[in-house]
Amino acid sequence: MYIPTNFREDDIEKLVAFMRANSFATLVSIVNNVPVASHIPLVVTVENNVVKLAGHLAKANPQWKAFGFGETLAVFSGPHAYISPSLYEKKESVPTWNYIAVHAYGLPQVITLSDSPELMDKMIGEMIDTYDSDYKSQWHDLSDNFREGMMNGIIAFEMTVTRLEGKYKLSQNRSHFDQSNVADALLQSPDSIVKSIGVAMKQNLETYPTRQK
Repeated sequence: MYIPTNFREDDIEKLVAFMRANSFATLVSIVNNVPVASHIPLVVTVENNVVKLAGHLAKANPQWKAFGFGETLAVFSGPHAYISPSLYEKKESVPTWNYIAVHAYGLPQVITLSDSPELMDKMIGEMIDTYDSDYKSQWHDLSDNFREGMMNGIIAFEMTVTRLEGKYKLSQNRSHFDQSNVADALLQSPDSIVKSIGVAMKQNLETYPTRQK
């Protein structure tokens, strides 16, 4: 991902928190020299300062056949907002878009029920705990045949993140006045997504006051 210095975010805890808050990700791999993507929920964990992602695809989805043979990219997208040049002091300015995104790279390792039943159970358990903990008792009350049928229909995976990129494009290349003015304008929006960028800009100004122009 192209990240100018002003917009780069390297704080791992901050990036992990963002990934967990925006965990419905786009998973991109190369299959037969063609990029393919799936939109799936992921579980983000940290073990001994190593970030890991876990999830699953339908067995009929050919993307899993690329796992282990080349780098896969998980894209975590957050709020975004159009920024009008009318909000800047300098009138000769261009329109732009503010947004937050995190890219995680790694080599997913395939997990199947037949080869790794314990790892498959672990992945399913993490998914339920993360997204629907109230469903746990119902899941365990299902018949073995039904649960095994569900798990045989998917390919699970775990991906150790080897490279993590964070881009917080929040007008940091503008003056402090411009940043404050843009943030105030976004906070007035009735759109909650747009307003979220205004909140992020205010937090950034408060957290890194010495970094601002």
